[in-house]
Parts: sequence; C-alpha cells; structure tokens
Amino acid sequence: MTMIKVASYNIRKAIGTDRRRSPDRIIEVLNEIGADAVALQEADRRFGKRTAVLSDFMLEHHTPYRAVPLGVRTESMGWHGNALLVRREFELIDHDLIHLPCLEPRGAVTATFRAGETVLRIVGMHLDLSGLWRRRQAASLVHWLDLPQQYPVDATVLMGDLNEWTAGRGCLIDFTRHYRLASCGRSYHATRPVAALDRILWRGGLELAESGVHHSASARRASDHLPIWANFQRI
Repeated sequence: MTMIKVASYNIRKAIGTDRRRSPDRIIEVLNEIGADAVALQEADRRFGKRTAVLSDFMLEHHTPYRAVPLGVRTESMGWHGNALLVRREFELIDHDLIHLPCLEPRGAVTATFRAGETVLRIVGMHLDLSGLWRRRQAASLVHWLDLPQQYPVDATVLMGDLNEWTAGRGCLIDFTRHYRLASCGRSYHATRPVAALDRILWRGGLELAESGVHHSASARRASDHLPIWANFQRI
C-alpha cells in the first residue's frame, strides 16, 4: 500500500448536536470518511460499566473496521474513552495502553499494524483541559514513544483531541519538536467550527499528501466535533 488514510474523531459518546444519542450516525460518518485507521475519543459511556458506544456487531456488519482489543473492560471498546479502529484485513502486530500524568482520568492507546508493505504505529489520545497537564502529558507521550520497541515501525502517527485552543502554543510546541503537524483545520464546534482542537502529527517514512476536516450534513449532527483526516504516502 503506497497511500494510507487516517482519521481522528471525538464522537462525544454518540450524542449529537441535537442532544440525541445515535451510534448509527457515527457509523454513517465513519463510512463517509473511508479511512484505513481511526482514533476515537469519548468512545465509551461515562458512567456505570463504561459500555462501548459502537458495538462489535455494528462494526462487523456496517463498517470495514474492527476495534483494537485493548482488554481493559469487557463492555468497553476503549480506555479512558480512547479507542482505535483498523480495517479488518490489516495484520494487527501489537497494541498497548500509555499511562499519562493526569489531573482527571486520561490516557492514550496505541496499535501497530501492517498495511500492505507499511508497518504503522498509531496513537490515539484525549488530553487534559488544563494547559499545564497537557504539557506534562505531551512530554510523557514523547518519552514513551522514544523507548525501544519490540517491533520496528516505518512511521508513527499521533491523533486525537488535544484540547489546545491556541496555535503554536502549549503542548503543540512540545509535540512539534519531535513530530510534524498536519494542517487539518478547525473541527470544533461542529455547527460553527472556531477551533482546531483535534490534531494529527507524524514522523517517519510517510509524506503528507493532503489533510482536512470532514464536513458533511451527517458529521454536523453526529457529534459536537467534526472528524479530521490525513492522507499519507509512503516515501
């Protein structure tokens, strides 16, 4: 595979801008994007058993994806709301949880898979509302990803809701010392996007071909965030 498409989407537990919970709309948007791998935020319900918003049945019968099996809770698809989806035909090589320093419950998830000839490591994250803690979390992530890995990868892609409102400030400075930033655009609020809270960063043997925010009627209703995406070509 010479081209790979990734996406990041804060699905807000499938509660749309009309305040109705509708997992079917999230599925519709995911199929519109047509990415090869997706990082989801707020993918589990917040209370009780933290039940997954998107069931395995829905993914299997209505999408080309499977959820990366993080093995944290039987009823959940993610960890601290973070989940990863990859196309079913891809070989899943490894996956892990990344513990982050936090003021409120936060974490990141990672998976390594083979897409054609490319071995890609993806990271999904949802960072803190506090700028101080976001910077600590960014430093922790960068350190963790620089540790020796069991499986060599061609490239690493970081995706998620960074909660960073100001361009070129805070945790974005920390990340861009080590990773390149895709210029996707403003993704929040879905009805009137004013902030680029959602971000995609990468390093390694990929070249960014194009990136953007997915605007559609379904996306404007399905969540308070619009999904972002990036197309990469293997160098």
